[in-house]
Amino acid sequence: MPSQATIISIANQKGGVGKTTTAVNLAAALAAARVPTLLIDLDPQGNATSALGYEKKEGGSILGAVRDAEDLAGKAIATRIANLSLIGAETDLASLEVELQRKENYLHQFKKHFAPLAQGGKYRAILLDCPPSLGLISMNALAASNTYIVTMQCEYLAMEGLGQILKVAGSLKDAGANPDLELAGILLTMYDARTNLSRQVEDEVRKHLAGKVFKTTIPRTVRLAEAPSFGRTIFEYDPFGPAAAAYKALGKEVAKALGLKE
Repeated sequence: MPSQATIISIANQKGGVGKTTTAVNLAAALAAARVPTLLIDLDPQGNATSALGYEKKEGGSILGAVRDAEDLAGKAIATRIANLSLIGAETDLASLEVELQRKENYLHQFKKHFAPLAQGGKYRAILLDCPPSLGLISMNALAASNTYIVTMQCEYLAMEGLGQILKVAGSLKDAGANPDLELAGILLTMYDARTNLSRQVEDEVRKHLAGKVFKTTIPRTVRLAEAPSFGRTIFEYDPFGPAAAAYKALGKEVAKALGLKE
C-alpha cells in the first residue's frame, strides 16, 4: 500500500445538497473496496458523525490538535465498518472558526496536522466533510487537500453556487495557498430522471464543465434521506436500493480517478 494518503475535501457552501451524505457513503464505499479510509467531520453540526451512528464527544474532534495541545492521530476511532475510521465532531467545534482567525498562517493550520496522518501509512484516503460555508474551516480544508469534490443538487440555483466554490478553490491555488489543489469532480445529487429539471441541469453542467463531472449521479430516494436518522450508511440501511448502487459506482469511479487502489 502506498504510504501517502490522498486528502479529499467534500465541499459546498450551500447546505442540503448531499455533501455529508456523500462524505459518509463515499467513505463507506471506499472502505468496502478495501481502501483504508479516514473520515474527518469538520462541521460543528456533526452530521457526518451522527449519520455513522456516533455521538459528538467532548474532546473527540480536531479542535484540541488545532490548539496545539493534542495529537490528532489519537482522535481517530475504528468504526464498525472494516477499513473505515472516524474523527468526529464536538459541540465546541463551533469555536474553531474564531480560533483560526487568531493563528499565524491561519490558512495552513489543518495542513500541518493532516500531513502526518496522510504520511503515516495507515490510510489511503482521508475525506474531509466541510461545513456548508466558505469560512476558514472550509478554506483550511481545501488548503490541506490534494483534491476536492463538489456536490451539486440538480437545480438551477445550485449552478450559481457551483461557480462560487470553483472560483474560491481556484483563488487558493493561484495565490499559492495550495498550488497543487485539483478538482476531482462535480457530483450531481438528488437526481430524478423523471423530471425535465434534473435532465436539463445535468446537460448544462456536463456541457459547460466537460470532463469535470462524475459519470455517476446520486438519485433522490426516501431511503437515502432516512438512513442518517438510524445512524447507518446506505449500504447498511438499503443495500440493494438504487442509492447504494450509485454510491458503490461512485466509489469505484473515485478510486480509479485518484489511484486509490494498487
